[in-house]
Amino acid sequence: MKRKAIILINSLFIISIIALNAQSGKSTDSYYQTSDVQPLMQQYQADKGSLIRFYTIVNSPERRSRFITFNKDYLTQLEAMNFDKMKTDSKVDYILLKREINNELFLLDDEEKEFQKISHYFPFANAIYELEKTRRRGTTLNSINLSKQLFDWQKQINSLSNKINNEASIDMKLAIRAESTAIGLKDALKSVFEFYNGYDPEFTWWIQQPYKNIDSSLSAYAVLLKSKGKKESFQKPDASGIVGNPIGREELIRQLQFEMINYTPEELIDIANKEFAWCDAEMLKASKEMGFGTDWKAALEKVKNSYVPVGKQPEMIMDLYNQSIDFIKKHELVTIPPIAEETWRMVMLSPKQQLISPFFLGGEQLMISYPTNTMDEDAKLMSMRGNNPHFSRATVHHELIAGHHLQGFMNDRYKPYRNYFTPFWTEGWSLYWEFILWDMNFPRSPEDRVGMLFWRMHRCARIIFSLNYHLGNWTPQQSIDFLVDRVGHERANAEGEVRRSFTGGYGPLYQLAYMTGAFQFYELKKELVDSKKMTYKQFHDAILKENNMPVEMVRAILLKQDLNKDFKTNWRFYNR
Repeated sequence: MKRKAIILINSLFIISIIALNAQSGKSTDSYYQTSDVQPLMQQYQADKGSLIRFYTIVNSPERRSRFITFNKDYLTQLEAMNFDKMKTDSKVDYILLKREINNELFLLDDEEKEFQKISHYFPFANAIYELEKTRRRGTTLNSINLSKQLFDWQKQINSLSNKINNEASIDMKLAIRAESTAIGLKDALKSVFEFYNGYDPEFTWWIQQPYKNIDSSLSAYAVLLKSKGKKESFQKPDASGIVGNPIGREELIRQLQFEMINYTPEELIDIANKEFAWCDAEMLKASKEMGFGTDWKAALEKVKNSYVPVGKQPEMIMDLYNQSIDFIKKHELVTIPPIAEETWRMVMLSPKQQLISPFFLGGEQLMISYPTNTMDEDAKLMSMRGNNPHFSRATVHHELIAGHHLQGFMNDRYKPYRNYFTPFWTEGWSLYWEFILWDMNFPRSPEDRVGMLFWRMHRCARIIFSLNYHLGNWTPQQSIDFLVDRVGHERANAEGEVRRSFTGGYGPLYQLAYMTGAFQFYELKKELVDSKKMTYKQFHDAILKENNMPVEMVRAILLKQDLNKDFKTNWRFYNR
């Protein structure tokens, strides 16, 4: 009853707010953010979350089977809806949910095929999966029998390890699947051990040492299985020490289609090279204005050496933020909610974090990358040079307002059921702001233009090196050298960028999404703002209120396109 009372009070409160806003003439659109598909989308995400929290063991047949059934059930419910009678907004939600479910089924099918090919490495797996399954409901175990089982499973692992050592290499995808399966089994046993150990005296007596032994064996087994992957199907060897996972052209194209990017990897590399040529020409103009002629690297060197004294970086960032926010307000580019402006804050990145993120990052927290007392002198200097005022001026709006912070703020308040995170929307939107502020003469001097061009060149380079890496053409070391020689990065910062790209937990398309997504927003801006159909503020506000999704779907909503139930990406958005 208490919970019902609270719900009733909250409902009455919302109704009263709506009424007050209606009387005052304020928009109440935040309370009517719905579509025909929204209830099913929310139910799908909630049910999916429940199942993820319950079926936790990666690659287990039980988990895979349950998620296949789950996704097929929801696909049936979705397809029973009357798509043809929906408005564009609802049709977009239909297409997005169908896209997600079909992708989940594809990945589960891929998992099943790979698991069948490596299942002979795990003859003991089903018994461990069953043990973990009974643990969830607290079944009393026969600890003596379990102790014997653990000993037998460890013997099997040792025997299989000796055999595998003498076998030929396997495809790297299968090696990675085998590694993750071994880790999943290790997690299953850990779940059992941590549940009973210390609580069940008999279990604690019999199982502690056998569990410790098999846990260690499974760890070594996972490493062994990963090591059997064919190196020629993995990345080329180099001296960088950075080991990622290049996915190949076929998977790149599949993921690009999933993200609604209607270009091949080779076409995207060509686009990046065209943009690089534009950057080169602009960089030479700025270099000449600075008195360095065609020696743009000398101009870049001067800009790098404009770093502020130690301890002054936060103050400098605050000044850049004020310049940026004043510019955005003056030109009425986007609505900035007062609480969004009020609640962002600064934190400092640790030296360890700066190995992966050598430049400041943003969102509700602005994470500043700058030297600490524990760094050696070379690292300190590289960090200061790489975070100079002119470089930072180019990205402060990218990280805060109207970039990542405003994105996150609006995502929490407008159509939050559309949680289809895509970096082409997230990073593309933030980089798009660098494009339009350049067009509107936000840089005040040739040094500022060099700073903005450095980052624009970097975004071009990200497309080129990340795609070449995943196509199997480049090594991490070649990527580092490219950033140093072609963009002008400090070497330590270049290493951090490449390490972040290939080992930082980012998807294979993440780095190319910055500029590619920006081109999408920029083309849409030409269609709607340059044509005078919308003002900048109307355009930008409308995008933020649709939440995170493939930009082609944002376009469909804003242009009120007539969509097909079996929609396929078809937008060719690069026109320069």
